[in-house]
Amino acid sequence: MKEHFRVLHEIIAAESGAVVKTIGDAVMATFPTPDRALAAALRMRDAMRALNEQRGREDLLLKIGIHEGPCLAVTLNDRQDYFGQTVNIASRVQALAVSRSILATGSVVDNPLASSLLETDGIKPMSRRLPVRGIADELAVYEIP
Repeated sequence: MKEHFRVLHEIIAAESGAVVKTIGDAVMATFPTPDRALAAALRMRDAMRALNEQRGREDLLLKIGIHEGPCLAVTLNDRQDYFGQTVNIASRVQALAVSRSILATGSVVDNPLASSLLETDGIKPMSRRLPVRGIADELAVYEIP
C-alpha cells in the first residue's frame, strides 16, 4: 500500500472511523460523529502536507468533503457499504473541493462538538452557497481554512 493510503487509514482509525472503500485514489470513510470526521480531515491535511515536504514534491493532493446524516448500510460481498442521499451529497461536496481544501455542509459545522473543535483550533469556516448536482436548492457549504 502506498505511504499516503497507510497514513490516511491510520488517521481514520485513530478518529474512530472506518474506511468503507477506496475508489481509485479516493477514500470513503464513515465516522460516528461529525467532529471525528472533521478532526480526521484536519489531521489528514497536515499529514499530506508533511509527506509532500518530506518528498520535496507537491504531488499529493487532498480534497475532502464532509456531510452527515442518515444512510442505508448494506453488506455486499462481505463488506459494509453505504447508500442514499447523504452519501451522494458527501461525494458531490468532495467533488467541489480543490487541492488541500476541506468542504463541509452546514449540518457538520453546526454540530456542537464539531463547532467546538473548530473554535478551539481558531478556525473560522467560510460559508459559500454552491449548486450541488441532484439537489434542488443551492447548499450551504463551508470551507475549513
